[in-house]
This record gives sequence, C-alpha cells and structure tokens, in this order.
Amino acid sequence: MLNYLSTTLPGETGASARMLALQCALRMNDSAQVRLPYGVLRSLRLDSAADVWRELDEAGLLRTRPSDPRVMAVQILDAGLLTQHPARPDRLRAADWALRGACSARTSTPLLRLAALSFVVRTARGSDHGVAEMDHVARECGVPAAALPPLLEQLVAAGVLMTWQAALDAGLDTGEVSWRLGPKGLHPRSAIEDAN
Repeated sequence: MLNYLSTTLPGETGASARMLALQCALRMNDSAQVRLPYGVLRSLRLDSAADVWRELDEAGLLRTRPSDPRVMAVQILDAGLLTQHPARPDRLRAADWALRGACSARTSTPLLRLAALSFVVRTARGSDHGVAEMDHVARECGVPAAALPPLLEQLVAAGVLMTWQAALDAGLDTGEVSWRLGPKGLHPRSAIEDAN
C-alpha cells in the first residue's frame, strides 16, 4: 500500500498526509469508505490535522464527510485502491500494526515515523537486514533521494536502524540502500507485509 500511495500521491505530499492516507487506505471498506475514530487520529501525532485533510483532498485521494463527533468519516476517491490486496481483515491488522509500530518508534516527526515504517516493511520477515532502491524509499517518504542519507542518520540516532549503507550508481543519488534494524526498530510481523 505504501508503494501504491507513493505513485498515486503528488511528490510534494507531506509525511503526515502520507501516514493518514495509509491508514485510510488500509481501513477502507468495500465501498471505499472509512470511519476513523479520533483516537486513531491522535495516535498518529499529525502536525496539523486540518491541513493534512486538506492536502489529501487537494490531491484528489479522498473527501471528508459529515459525521458524529467521535469519528472522521471519509470517502476514498481513488478507485485504484479498491483493487489492492489483501482482504479487509488483513488490511485492518496491517493498519493496526502500522499505527502501533510507527507511533512507538520513538521518532519525533511524522517524516521519521513514515521512514521507519517504510524501512521496516521492506525488511524480510525473520531478518533484521533489508535492501531497497533509494528512489523507491524516497518516493514513499515524499522526499528527494538526496535527502535520504540525513534521514537515515536520524533513524540511526533514534535507534530505529543500527547501520545503513548506500551503493550509488556512478556518484548519483540513485542506487540501492541497505540497512540493519536497530534495537528500537519496528520488528517485522506477518501483518506488515500487507502494509507494503
């Protein structure tokens, strides 16, 4: 789902909006509707909820609908999200894992939480090592590939990653990045495969 959203959302979409879009995409029902309790929204620790909703609305991903005071009702506008797999019970487990995991990553900003989530879902189950194309991870986080090294260093400082290394193509900011999860990293579970 992170990969799908990375290609669907405009490149300038912020990390808070991407985290919220992920939760909506994983929690939607067969009619592309979502009812997000405000407790879930508080757990995401978004920068400014009103601005984040507006950003996703302007991107054409969703529209908020009138609802009761305890939940935010959302209509997903991107029909392509309905074709994504797996089934809804698995997506709900992945949404719960992504919410709990990203919020317990002990990182200070939505961008760091999103980056931590992106690296963990790309780590094979039963392993603490991962490898990915730099531009794919950068696109999921909504940053240029050149911004990944400082972001990776922040994840190391936070204990989410133990180490990382980039293999750049001919000195460009493209190529592969490899990493090893740190002691505070989100350890993969079967549900996180659904989040990716």
